[in-house]
Amino acid sequence: YAQAIVDNAARLAEEMQKRGFQLVTGGTSNHLILADINKSFGIDGKTAEIAIDKIGLTLNANAVPDDPLPMFRPSGIRLGTPAITTRGCQASDMARIAEWIKQAIEAREDEKKLAVLREEVREFCRGLEQI
Repeated sequence: YAQAIVDNAARLAEEMQKRGFQLVTGGTSNHLILADINKSFGIDGKTAEIAIDKIGLTLNANAVPDDPLPMFRPSGIRLGTPAITTRGCQASDMARIAEWIKQAIEAREDEKKLAVLREEVREFCRGLEQI
C-alpha cells in the first residue's frame, strides 16, 4: 500500500492546489499534506476542520510555520491518505475528494449544502471496495 498512499497524496495535493489551496511545502513527497487555509481562504483551520467533518471527511486543524493565529485556531489543516487508500480510494478519486473539501469550506455556514455534500460522501463510500 505504501506507494499507493504516496501516489494518492501527491494527486490530492495537486488537485487541492488547482482549487486554490496553498500548500505549505508546495506539494508532498509522503502521505501528508499541510495546507494554509488562512492564506488560501481567509479562515482558520479549526473552522475548516469543523465544516469538513460535517460532510463526513476527517482532517485536523494544524499550525503552519510562523503561524499568526493562536494555537487553538491555527491557520492550517493537515490531512493524509493512508485511511482513504486502505478503504479503496484510487488516484482518480482525489479530484472528487479535493472538490468536496473545497465545497465544504465554501458552504461552512450553509447546513443544507453541507448535508447534501455529506450524502454525496456517504454514497461514494458505500461504493468503495475495501482492501
